[in-house]
Amino acid sequence: MIQVSAPGRICLFGEHQDYLKLPVITAAINLRVAISGYPKNDPTMHINLPDINSEEILPILEDNEEYNYEFERDYIKSVANLLIRNGVKLKMGVNCEVRGNIPINSGTSSSSALIVAWCKFLLEVNRTDDLNQVWNNEQIARLAYLAEVEEFGEPGGMMDHYATAIGGILYQEFNDTVKVTRLDFPLRTFVLGDSLQPKDTKKILHRVKIGVLDAIKRIVQHHPQFNLMDTDQSCVNQYKELLTEAQLEVFHGALLNREITKQVLQSLKSKTFDHAEFGKLLSAHQEILSKKLKISTEKIDEMLLAAIKAGAYGGKINGSGGGGCMVVYAPE
Repeated sequence: MIQVSAPGRICLFGEHQDYLKLPVITAAINLRVAISGYPKNDPTMHINLPDINSEEILPILEDNEEYNYEFERDYIKSVANLLIRNGVKLKMGVNCEVRGNIPINSGTSSSSALIVAWCKFLLEVNRTDDLNQVWNNEQIARLAYLAEVEEFGEPGGMMDHYATAIGGILYQEFNDTVKVTRLDFPLRTFVLGDSLQPKDTKKILHRVKIGVLDAIKRIVQHHPQFNLMDTDQSCVNQYKELLTEAQLEVFHGALLNREITKQVLQSLKSKTFDHAEFGKLLSAHQEILSKKLKISTEKIDEMLLAAIKAGAYGGKINGSGGGGCMVVYAPE
């Protein structure tokens, strides 16, 4: 029996920043997608998905030809195709079952966890000594990003895939290359709350991402030296005449989120970590996400308020927004 799993994640700081090549801080959570099964001589992959009352049966194709996609976000096939393109020979049939307790389409990376776990499962089933040496968690994260985002022309970034493939608490930087630093500090309990409001990830990512990128394009036309990484957020008014009101809002939000992520990183490195202050910074991040990026909802705002009144130190919407989950820090 082969068993693999991958965790969901919460984005602590830097929501909507990874695709702008700005840093984020993520944490893996104790909700997971797990795949268990065994190889077989029959040249088919039988994947049972009882959580969504579904199954997939794929043949092992001759000469490792690629699979044709039958529907949007056909992740089982896209992972197989990316592995094939990267020289992995899929030669073993399998019987396996996929189970998970991560809320689906709720901002906690259930899809990324599925993709990472499926990638690890296929590598394990078709494992050779050479193959085992080549694939580490960061390479799996990169492949998972390609299989979920690039393969289907999605607008998202890489944050989720590194968070679920590597685990732990991570500081992720996205410049020309991805740099992931594991943070070791004494965070305690988080509480995740699902609003049960379905979210339109593609629509929100498109609005926010395109809004910021269009703003940057306009600014660079007049200020060629502009750099999103180091421009002082207090200078935002000098770009006011160049941008629409909507562009100015999301652009300013990106700068504010960048600064709060920097502030948190410094506080996490402090020898005297302040749990209450950490909670306040989560809520400050939420204020930006709600007022500038406009990705929160009335119900999630009420859930956050209720949790803080009940003793949480602070919290924020989790994920791309427009519904899904909120998360609060509740160390007591």
